[in-house]
Amino acid sequence: MKQLSCIIVDDEPLAVRLLESYVEKTPDLKLVASFTDSITAINAIKVQKPDLLFLDIQMPNIDGMELAHSLPEETRVIFTTAFKEYAFESYEVNALDFLLKPVRYNKFLAAVEKGRKIYQKSTTQPQQPNTVFIRVEGEWRNVPIDQITYVNGMKDYVLFYLDNEPKALITHLTMKAVEAMLPKDRFLRIHRSYIIAVDKIQKVDRNDCVYIGKEIIHIPDGYLETFRKFLETRSIESR
Repeated sequence: MKQLSCIIVDDEPLAVRLLESYVEKTPDLKLVASFTDSITAINAIKVQKPDLLFLDIQMPNIDGMELAHSLPEETRVIFTTAFKEYAFESYEVNALDFLLKPVRYNKFLAAVEKGRKIYQKSTTQPQQPNTVFIRVEGEWRNVPIDQITYVNGMKDYVLFYLDNEPKALITHLTMKAVEAMLPKDRFLRIHRSYIIAVDKIQKVDRNDCVYIGKEIIHIPDGYLETFRKFLETRSIESR
């Protein structure tokens, strides 16, 4: 389970100490720093980028609402205030929760749990399937994705070329459907009629032709910029 980092900003020292005691007894919650001055807190928040910020609203110099508008994108704010009339305004800054003082530990825990669920969702990546089902001559073939070399579209049909198959698998599909089906980090459309497995490119010549399998595919202008950006992310050039 991810340990959540947090910062406390409140101009009342007693309120700060109460929240510090709550953090100390909450598993997987780490206090990075506490501040009673909002101006001093701003730089620390931008540098530390805590997961959670426990933030008072009514403070001298810069109030909590102003400070909330300058938060790093990854920091979620939990307002702590004695004034419930600020509750509606807190939604403008996408506050995670709004706790009324004196803050009770059960309310504090519930707010932290909201943060925990958000960060669990953002760090849990859905597992991609390893195979796709392709209907060929009335039968469903379960094809390993890592065996697909490239795909060629011909009118209402699509030809799948595989590493271990002497002939292409022909199925009634559109290229748009195939593009949506295949993992975007492993396959790239380089032509209206071709989608290729990027890890199986043998070479790209000076005429913007891709050599893959037994095919040589010239990349038209409409797809060239996207392909060149891909090459930039995967190439090592001498300087």
